[in-house]
Amino acid sequence: MPKVILRPNESVEKALRRLKKKIDKEGIMKQIRKHRHYEKPSQKRRRKAQEALRR
Repeated sequence: MPKVILRPNESVEKALRRLKKKIDKEGIMKQIRKHRHYEKPSQKRRRKAQEALRR
């Protein structure tokens, strides 16, 4: 769980921005979206094949 400690004289908006950057860097939002719904194994193979083609 990423934590951001408020620095002296730092606004909440800046701390929130730092938290969002940290979450994005660790890939937490991608992981949450991935686990939001069950994905059948056939769908997972199809998605991975499409991602490989994009690369």
